[in-house]
Amino acid sequence: MNTEDHTKEKLWPTLVETAHALTLYPNHKAYARETILQEKPETTPAELAARMHMPLGEAIVILHELKEERKLANPQNL
Repeated sequence: MNTEDHTKEKLWPTLVETAHALTLYPNHKAYARETILQEKPETTPAELAARMHMPLGEAIVILHELKEERKLANPQNL
């Protein structure tokens, strides 16, 4: 599943807004960045959602945002 495909959809902004409104979103994103992706960088949205007991949409948004953050931090590595 390529998160880039999702960003082109009309409902992408709504999904992002909904994910950001979730109370645990900041904690989920930090845990995904600091723990899960350190252990397995190629974690899929479905794996993240299952492991963290979160909605798939939230996992998609988190992985997309973390990928974008890594691109900005190291543009030559991605």
